[in-house]
Amino acid sequence: MRQTGADQHLQVLGRVLAALAERGYRFSELRRRVSGVSEKMLAQTLQTLERDGFVLREAHPVIPPRVDYSLTPLGREAAGLVAALARWSEERVPAVEQARAEYDARPR
Repeated sequence: MRQTGADQHLQVLGRVLAALAERGYRFSELRRRVSGVSEKMLAQTLQTLERDGFVLREAHPVIPPRVDYSLTPLGREAAGLVAALARWSEERVPAVEQARAEYDARPR
C-alpha cells in the first residue's frame, strides 16, 4: 500500500511518542532509537510535539550543548492511546485483509 507524506509523518510521530514513553532521550539517542528518520524530520516532529504540549525540551547550558526530550503528562496520555491503537490495528490485520479481498473481488 502506498503511503502519503501525512502517513509517514504520523508514523514518525507515533514512533517518537513510543520511544519517549520508555524514557527521556537526548536528540542523538532518540535519532538512533527511531532509526530511518532523517534528522530534519525528527527535529520538525519534536518541535511540533513541543508546541502542542506533548514533549518537554530541556536545553542544558554545557559544552557540548545538551538537549533532553521527555513526555509531558499530555504526551504520556497520547503515547498510551497511540500504543493502544497500534495494538488494536495489528490484531485486526486479518479482518482488514479479508475486507480488502472482498472489496477487490466485487464486480466493477
